[in-house]
Amino acid sequence: MSDFIEIENLSFWYKAENAETPILKDINLSIKRGEFVAVVGPNGCGKSTLIRHLNGLLIPRRGRVVVDGLDTGMENNLPFIRRKVGMVFQNPDTQLFASVVEEDVAFGLENMCLPQFQIRDRVDEALARVGMSEYRDYPPHRLSGGQKQKAAIAGILAMRPECVILDEPTSMLDPRGKREVMEAVRALNTCQQMTVIYVTHDMTEALYCDRLVALVEGQTVFTGLPGEFFMSPEHLCRAGLRPPAIKELVRALIDAGIEVPTGINSPEELVGAICR
Repeated sequence: MSDFIEIENLSFWYKAENAETPILKDINLSIKRGEFVAVVGPNGCGKSTLIRHLNGLLIPRRGRVVVDGLDTGMENNLPFIRRKVGMVFQNPDTQLFASVVEEDVAFGLENMCLPQFQIRDRVDEALARVGMSEYRDYPPHRLSGGQKQKAAIAGILAMRPECVILDEPTSMLDPRGKREVMEAVRALNTCQQMTVIYVTHDMTEALYCDRLVALVEGQTVFTGLPGEFFMSPEHLCRAGLRPPAIKELVRALIDAGIEVPTGINSPEELVGAICR
């Protein structure tokens, strides 16, 4: 897979007087086309600031970000970058404002001045991709939290980006809503090979990504496989995070002398390994 996003020596601060204490410090990172990357870390570590650089909402103070060959520091590139990289925020209500779902999904397309037949086709396609076709005529306030977030994702997908960034999309949802959104996002990556960058505080969600990036105080302290991160007390301590419950249990069994594979990610897998 080729690199889709390249981050080189990225440093950022919001105000000139804060240059000595940047929010992001010399970050180097590449994200491959079709990859599913989780970004984790404690509150205030710079996760949201980092991802806002990836579609040009923020511009590096030092270093650079290149998206599919386009430097975000060049203003003429920004419209093209933002069509390639869509963003879904934490609160879906900030992205849903029309009277019915299909109008929300069509909003960005209308701003692109596409003909009506193309808008209809893209809206149909985007709603189908997140399992929301039957809710197209619903007003957003009648949707559950998970359905609202999927409608917001559909609005981004209708623009046909090559990459979707999700900033803690399940943090305001109940377990059912979290499951609905996570299943939809995983399908985008596995079935449609879309590049996904997923910021989360839920370590169980991070288990299912291809790669995990951990930030602490604006610096990357780990980049690698989620399983490697969650089975390492050193990495977890440095990032100030707890592993998913299933990984804690696997570690406890190994420490007790019971041989189980370290790659187990679910209770079902653990039961199967123990019963063999």
